[in-house]
Amino acid sequence: MTEGAQPAQAEASSRYEVFHTACPARDVVDHVTSRWGIWVLISLRSNDLRFYELRDSIRGISEKMLAQTLRALVQDGLVWRKVEPTTPPQVTYGLSEFGRDVSEPLTDLFDRITRRLPPRGAG
Repeated sequence: MTEGAQPAQAEASSRYEVFHTACPARDVVDHVTSRWGIWVLISLRSNDLRFYELRDSIRGISEKMLAQTLRALVQDGLVWRKVEPTTPPQVTYGLSEFGRDVSEPLTDLFDRITRRLPPRGAG
């Protein structure tokens, strides 16, 4: 079962007012740029992962924070969630098309940062 709704494409004439506190796009930006949202999106860029694989790939995240972050990203339509009807249920997460689009510049940003940092142990 896949959850999460893909946000409808906004028409050019009906742009979101992201600086207004009631703008729904502001919530999505907050989720993407949250402490753990960025790491979840980057981790899912390479392949779909089960909950514990995702937790293990992001050092320092608690199960509670991962669950909260995933819930928000699924609700925003950035991440999909698939539950296999097994005992116990197997839950897999992956990026939606919207999530791939949003995570691409994040990956580029991380690549730029790591290219520009001095080598470890230098300085």
